[in-house]
Amino acid sequence: MTHEVAILKASEIASHVLAPSAGQNDKAGCFSSNAVEALGESGLLGLLLPVDFGGSGLGPRTFAAVMATLAETDASVAMVYLMHILGATAISAARSGAAEAIAPILREIAVGRHLSTLAFSEAGSRSHFWAPISRAHRNENGVRISAKKSWVTSAGHAHSYVVSALAPEGAGPTDSTLYLVAAETGGLSVAGPWDGLGLRANASAPIALDDCHVPSDFQLTDDGAGFPAMLNVILPFFCLGSSAVALGLCRAAVAGTVSHLKSAKFEHLGQSLGESLPTLRAQLAVMQIDTDGLSARIDDLVEHLETPRETTMLRVLESKAAGGDVAISVTSAAMRVCGGAAFSKHLGIERLFRDAHAGAVMAPTCDVLREFIGKSLLGIPLF
Repeated sequence: MTHEVAILKASEIASHVLAPSAGQNDKAGCFSSNAVEALGESGLLGLLLPVDFGGSGLGPRTFAAVMATLAETDASVAMVYLMHILGATAISAARSGAAEAIAPILREIAVGRHLSTLAFSEAGSRSHFWAPISRAHRNENGVRISAKKSWVTSAGHAHSYVVSALAPEGAGPTDSTLYLVAAETGGLSVAGPWDGLGLRANASAPIALDDCHVPSDFQLTDDGAGFPAMLNVILPFFCLGSSAVALGLCRAAVAGTVSHLKSAKFEHLGQSLGESLPTLRAQLAVMQIDTDGLSARIDDLVEHLETPRETTMLRVLESKAAGGDVAISVTSAAMRVCGGAAFSKHLGIERLFRDAHAGAVMAPTCDVLREFIGKSLLGIPLF
């Protein structure tokens, strides 16, 4: 699969699978199994996996473009895809001791028959997703884990969960280990409903692990090496993907606003809203400027990930913080410009507005990211 083919496949899925049902799925809070099936059949579930396992072996540039394309039509599906890609990336980067056990799973992902996701956040450490409260307890052939994980995208629909827990001998909050927990593992259950304000169709429910046994060959990182894996393997693609979701929301908001300003009329004046009101045109212009600025920032991050340098991690942190702020600003402007038609839910812009706000509270939150950035600039240790 090439970069161009991947984007074409994402566009086709967005047009033929996501667009007809996005609004209704949002209203009902319904997870789109049809979308996951289409993503699997297209080969996009294995987008970043090595070709040795049947994946496409593509990189951050294609990933960002696919994410934005999906999010422009349905941000809930885009987030399901993002968390799957992160799960698949974590599995692919597993320690050598897990290689034989995970190889069949990677091949299942590549052929579109396996959906994965992350299960990191816990109520006890809240937006500090890198600091699990739960601890793995060693036994004769692996570990047992009891934990309550919150905000688990695709909960109850994923085939596997990449789970964090403190290492058995871990002394501090960052002494974590990552494990792969199959959905059918005894003691694993969805622990509550998902009824969010935004991203309502991505099934981000809590899950519970009640003394779940994880065999040693499903331990993805060495003991205590979960934290560096989170920061160096997962966080860059999470921030890139989150920014791309924000870009898709902004593009959809601009397009929806343009359509409304062209079609809505002052019939007594014989003019459209866009023709009659320069204040609305000015707000639309700012929306476009901010959207293009976010696009340029994402391109810059892609270049940093393709050619890492001293400022790469700073760009990673900045991208999600900026993306969240821009998405809220642009979709809020769309709500104002489109007025009653937006607030009465006739245009679909209200869904974009709600979905945009979800990104700001998704760990690491924009506030946490700004704290990291400020500390980094001042030379203060982050942890």
